[in-house]
Amino acid sequence: MRHIIKHLTLLAMALLLAACAKRLDLAPISSVGEGNFWQTGDQVEAFVSGLHSRFRTHVQRFLYLGEMRADIHGTDPGTNSAFTGESTAGNERLWQNTLTLDAPGVSGYGGFYSNINQLNLLISKMKTSTVMTTSNRNYYLGIAHGIRAFYYFQLYVSWGKVIITTEPTQEFDISNLAKAASSEADVLKLIKDDIETSLTSFGSDYSFRQGKGYWSKAASLMLKADYHLWLAHRAGGTAGAGTAKAALVDIQTNIPALSLQSNFGNIFATTNRGNSEVIFASRHLLNEATLPVQQHTPQNAFIINFHDSAQRRRFDATDNWGGPYFLSMRSSTFRRFNDRDTRKWATIQPCYTLSGTTYRLSGVFPSKYKGEQAAGVRAYTNDYIIYRHADLLLMLAEAKVLLGENPAAEINAVRQRAFGAAYVAATDAFPNKPGDSNAKDAILEERYLEFIMEGKRWLDLRRFGDSYVFRFTNIRAAEAYKVLWPVDRNTLTNNKLLEQTPGYPKF
Repeated sequence: MRHIIKHLTLLAMALLLAACAKRLDLAPISSVGEGNFWQTGDQVEAFVSGLHSRFRTHVQRFLYLGEMRADIHGTDPGTNSAFTGESTAGNERLWQNTLTLDAPGVSGYGGFYSNINQLNLLISKMKTSTVMTTSNRNYYLGIAHGIRAFYYFQLYVSWGKVIITTEPTQEFDISNLAKAASSEADVLKLIKDDIETSLTSFGSDYSFRQGKGYWSKAASLMLKADYHLWLAHRAGGTAGAGTAKAALVDIQTNIPALSLQSNFGNIFATTNRGNSEVIFASRHLLNEATLPVQQHTPQNAFIINFHDSAQRRRFDATDNWGGPYFLSMRSSTFRRFNDRDTRKWATIQPCYTLSGTTYRLSGVFPSKYKGEQAAGVRAYTNDYIIYRHADLLLMLAEAKVLLGENPAAEINAVRQRAFGAAYVAATDAFPNKPGDSNAKDAILEERYLEFIMEGKRWLDLRRFGDSYVFRFTNIRAAEAYKVLWPVDRNTLTNNKLLEQTPGYPKF
């Protein structure tokens, strides 16, 4: 149900409650009733808080768009269900890449336009606001343009041509908006302009707010690097790579407190939020909001039939992962790690059958987000990290490779943290590992191991070039159109000016 807020007093109440709401489903608003809103700094702060709460409702879509179609998830060969016997409930279309307008994987452009419209409203208000200090007004403009650029970048890399809207409107619904999609060139220009406007608005303010739960200048610089690396790979030149490198070095220079956590698992711990590695994270807290990852874990009724070989124990009711396991993970993902790599055990939970004294791997599921136990129930209250320092290092390594420079320092910093005391430079350091002869492949593999369940892998393959998609997924060059997502039937039905993504059957 769409709730159309036609009076800003109601909007203020809704936004003030956003921090404790598990789902904020408000239709965007216009300037109606502005005599009751935008009158104090506290009201603006409530609105900005609401924007981040709405952003939080989209993290599942970021995960779907960024990872679920790549070579991480799926069922093991010979079966069409999870190792526990649980159904994949149609989600196999994601990793099988058999999406259609009736099974699009993600519909309504992820629901992103609802928050884009709110961002448009904040931008329009901040241009003339006099109810706060100049520094706060500029900071909020930096947030608004940065998040809007992030949304449009997600839209661009997923659908290519999408609708551009930069003015706030009342009763906004993308499927009923009689407007055609803009060209990819125009979408790219909007993203670039928004990034630069965000950085200009932040100025010299590199501070983090709300425990790194608010967008910041560092987040905009990370997005700038991401954007320009995307262009650099496709153009085959060095200009974009140089711009990306400069953005990343800017963060290193001006925020020296950012660093890798010494223990990989601690990055995601609910007791270690906003730690030294985090650049921007979507915040989840007990009794406020939970990370939507239950569908990545088995039901207790099934998992109790298996063993944890590392702990030498059988799973029991206290494990309460929650299930149902609709979004399964391949055992090959677990086997891809070196046993000495701590990321293996902090990211994935293996499940074994026990025959006598012999453990046999039956299947796996992701356990990066362990949440916390509350009254005997597991609550997935981990923050969903959008950008962190390891991402900065590996993107910097990527930029260096494109520029013909040596990426060893950045790659090895990530590897050394991953292997800890078991790190052996002679065999683990770049360029000594098998596969390191191709630096791009080495970086791509390191990103695979580092960022599982963080919505990076599919976008990494796309950024490095569609040949990597063909190499690591079941999409082949003859069906290259599948690298983009189809537009769903409802959106095409209600907006007659939209067209289906080229290559998919026309609507």
